[in-house]
Amino acid sequence: MSLIRVVRMTFRSEEVPAFLENFEAHKVLIRNFPGCSHLELWQDENQKNIFVTYSHWESEAALNQYRDSQLFKSVWGFTKTLFSEKPQAWSTKKIQEVHP
Repeated sequence: MSLIRVVRMTFRSEEVPAFLENFEAHKVLIRNFPGCSHLELWQDENQKNIFVTYSHWESEAALNQYRDSQLFKSVWGFTKTLFSEKPQAWSTKKIQEVHP
């Protein structure tokens, strides 16, 4: 079963375009990083400066390899300069999925 990583980020409103441009430039590299099988970017419906990344990793070790990579250090190094609040992150596993 894969690890699901959820990261909630609140940006200064004027920095949202810079974040989106940086995400656009790196999303394929992140998604194709070894161990990553899924990547989504969400935006809060009411607070347009709040974004969430939702990603699936084959294991915590795979996520940690990404977090130790030059790609992550570059992307995160830039991204964290744009925050208006401390980001929140969760590593989770799906327990069950309910179908109709």
